[in-house]
Parts: sequence; structure tokens; C-alpha cells
Amino acid sequence: MVKRTQHRAVTLNSTSSQQYTKLRLILGDQLNASHSWYRQKHEDTVYLIAELRQETDYVKHHVQKVSAFFAAMENFAAALNSAGHHVIHLTLDDTCHYETLCDLIAYYCTQFSVDVFEYQRPDEYRVLEQLRAFSSQQIYQCNEYDTEHFMLPFDEIESMFVKGKHHTMEYFYRSMRKRYNLLMDQNKPIGGKWNFDSENRQSFKDTDLNEIPTPVCFENSVEAILVRLQHHQVRTFGQSQTQLVWPVNRQQALTLLSFFCEHLLPRFGQYQDAMTCQSQHAWSLYHSRLSFALNVKMLSPIQVVQAAIKAYETSPDKISLPQVEGFTRQIVGWREFIRAIYWRNMPEYELFNALNAQQALPQYFWHGKTKMRCMNEVITQSLDYAYAHHIQRLMITGNFCLLAGIEPSQVDEWYLGIYIDALQWVELPNTRGMSQHADHGIIATKPYAGSANYINKMSDYCKHCYYDKKLKYGEKACPFNSLYWHFLHRHQNAFSQNQRMSMIYRNWNNHADDEKNKVLEQAQRYLDNLESL
Repeated sequence: MVKRTQHRAVTLNSTSSQQYTKLRLILGDQLNASHSWYRQKHEDTVYLIAELRQETDYVKHHVQKVSAFFAAMENFAAALNSAGHHVIHLTLDDTCHYETLCDLIAYYCTQFSVDVFEYQRPDEYRVLEQLRAFSSQQIYQCNEYDTEHFMLPFDEIESMFVKGKHHTMEYFYRSMRKRYNLLMDQNKPIGGKWNFDSENRQSFKDTDLNEIPTPVCFENSVEAILVRLQHHQVRTFGQSQTQLVWPVNRQQALTLLSFFCEHLLPRFGQYQDAMTCQSQHAWSLYHSRLSFALNVKMLSPIQVVQAAIKAYETSPDKISLPQVEGFTRQIVGWREFIRAIYWRNMPEYELFNALNAQQALPQYFWHGKTKMRCMNEVITQSLDYAYAHHIQRLMITGNFCLLAGIEPSQVDEWYLGIYIDALQWVELPNTRGMSQHADHGIIATKPYAGSANYINKMSDYCKHCYYDKKLKYGEKACPFNSLYWHFLHRHQNAFSQNQRMSMIYRNWNNHADDEKNKVLEQAQRYLDNLESL
């Protein structure tokens, strides 16, 4: 464990004699120390960073997520203060009487009689709309800046993506590789291939489990934050930690990045889709766990990718090309692509429900107590660490919600609340689009649905389950099996002509009617009794 002692930044109060002409807002996911704002110190400029009930309450969050954001904000404010900038860092104790972010901004702009208010463009649509509406009503000058974080400029999204249309991530990824000259030999990909995904789908053998590295964790005291959350009756869920294991400052994020490149990247691609319940490190495996540090901008995507590529170039005998290409694709391809899809399709995107899913989210999503071992493992892990890796999210909990027809808004709220790295720009397209196929195919050309066969192939969950992975109906039949076929059956009109699914439908239609009816009846019993699975 890496220890870190936190220091509270100096907070200016309403009796301060210091006067400012400019107030700059820093949101909790804008902790970018490399931003051009901080290259010079200005005595007439004050920075405002604040904990707000608006942000704790718009969805019910995992307690570790709130703790991590608040701790990272506090550390960032302290770092700015130490660097000589004027900073107002406010906790919930200071802001509890302000109903909205705009109320807080208005107060401090008036308090200092500023001539200029400035903010970096928020990455969430609701906050951007809020700040732009506020700015349009002020008599003082209001300026919007880029966050200087993403690799695809915000102003290029509209020209590169068509609203409401499907786009292929692979072509976007290739263009970004060329643009930044990443893993390129002149204008061609190193190794002669753009994508090594087919080589990166291995599951763990028993002999592999003892080799999984012990993850780097930190000991960040968040006791004061937990006390504040309790005092202000902020509704959270999940397992709290007085010593938070997640990075809450840039140095810790760099430590995590360095550990990933040295110890995890050599097998990252190989096991990026694998899952296990037979290791004490089952929650971390070979994943970087850098998503929180990236999404609050303690690290930049180009910095992370270049570090991984440098590690590969320095140790090609230790790190193979498929490993670093798989990681590069996640950051340069998928992360940037998802952000573009979000901004090009909001605000309509968060209302899409293409498959007319209406079921309620089962209660075990909040406590993990279910006989389905895969669901029990992933939900419990998520509650314990506010984290699960992408295949756990997509092909276990997400897959279950898809097959069961859970109403997308309830799925969105759960994903947005439970994961430490979840902000709407990244959560919404991944969940409503990729996972739930509710976006009319804007992201994926087919639904990511799978039966127990896939789960058994990529994990050892099925070996330790109450249900039988081989059975489609009958006592102890795996719910994923009958729900899978029921999903395909009820959406046959939508997907039977899909070329990527035609073989699956031929397989289904070749079954005898009696066999199909047994499967569908079993699925319906499960759908009628989701809470008891």
C-alpha cells in the first residue's frame, strides 16, 4: 500500500480583503495540472473548486466514488495553492446552502465584483447546458475554454460524426493512430495489422492464477469526507473505505501508470477479456485501473498511451505488440470514439429505448445476493471496489440486463452510480448503446448478447455456480441460456435479417417446436421471478 497524507487547501472566506477581477471554475473531473490556465500566476484571478449537493444527488453514487472525487479535488486545490495560485476550495459544509452550482458561482462573482467568469467546457451535457445558460444571463464577461485533455478536438466531432447514424470504431481508431503516429511505420501499422483482438481473448488456466500480480493500492485517508457525507445525509451505497485504495493525486496516478506498464501490460491484451473468482486479485487482474485518473484528468490519454508504447519499445522481448495494441485501442480508439458519439447525439441519446425494455432492475444489483455466481461475483466486486473491468460490465451485468429487458434508464443510473470512473459522457454510450443496444444501432451493429457458453469460455464462474451451464430448461437451468434464446425470439423481427446473426437464428429455427417452447417457457418463468434468481 502506498501512503499519502492529505492537506487541506487554504479556503478564502467571505471576509477576505483580497479583490479579484476574474473567477475561474474547476469542476471535479477537470483536475488537469497541465492546463494552460496554470502556466502563469495571476494575482487578480481566483480559482473555485467545490463539493456540491447538486453533484452528489443527481444520481445515487457509490460511497468510494464520491470519496475519490472529493479527495482528488482537495488534493488538486492544495497543489494549486502550493504553486502560488489563489484558490477557494469549499466542502459540503461550505456549500450546503447553495441549491445549484450556478447559485454558488453567482455568489462568489458578486462577492469579488469580478469582471470575468471563466470555465472549462464540462464533459457532461447537463452541466454544459447549465453553465452556458448561466453565462448568457450575466452582465460580466463569461468565457468558455477547452479542457485540453482529449485527443479528438471537440470542434471536429460534428464534422466527423453524423447525428443518429452508425459509425465504425475501427476506422476512427485507425485515423487516430495515423494522426498521432502511434504504433506506425510511416503510414502503415507496425506488424502489418491494425487490430490484434483475435489474439487477445484467452481465459485463465489454473496455473495462471498464482501469477496475477498484487495490485498497487493506496492508503488515502477519507475519514473526514465520510463524516461530511453522513452529516449532510448524502445517499450513497457500496462498501466504504476509510483508507481509499484509488489514486487521488497526479503522483499516485503516475505510480499506477508505471506499475501497469512494468507489471501488467506484458499480459494485458492476452487476458483483457478473462474473468475468475479463484484469485484474491480477481478484481484487478492485468487491468490498468487508470480510468478514474484519466476521467478526472489527472492523466492525459496521450500521456498514458505514449508511456505504454515506450514500455513496449524498450522491452519488446517482454511486451508483445498485441498487448500494447489492445491497450492503445481502448484509449485512442474506444474512449475517444465513445465521447464523440455522446456529444454528437445528445440530448436525444439518453431517451433511446429501441428494444422497448421495461423490466425493473432487480434488487440484487444493490446487494449482490443472487444464486447466479457470475452476477454475484461481479456485483459484489463492484460494491466492494466501485470497479469492474469492461467484460464484466458488458457480458455479465450488462448482458443480463439486455436479456432480461431491463428499462435502460434504470441500467444507466446503476452504472453511473456504482463505478468510480463513471461520468455520463462515457457511461451512457457504453451502457445504453454498446451494452443495451437501445440506441438503434448507432454504436453496435448487433446486440452484445451471450449465453452461459460465453461466460464459461471466458471465466471459471460457471464451475462454482448453483445453476447448470449446460441446461436451457428444467431444474437449475442457467438463466442466461433460456433468457438468451427468449431475447432472440422476441426480437426476431429486428435482428433476423442481420448478417452477423443469421447463423444464430438458423440454429434456433432448426430446433423442434417442442424444444423451443420449453426454453421459452423456462425463460418466462425466470422473467416473472427475476428477484428470486
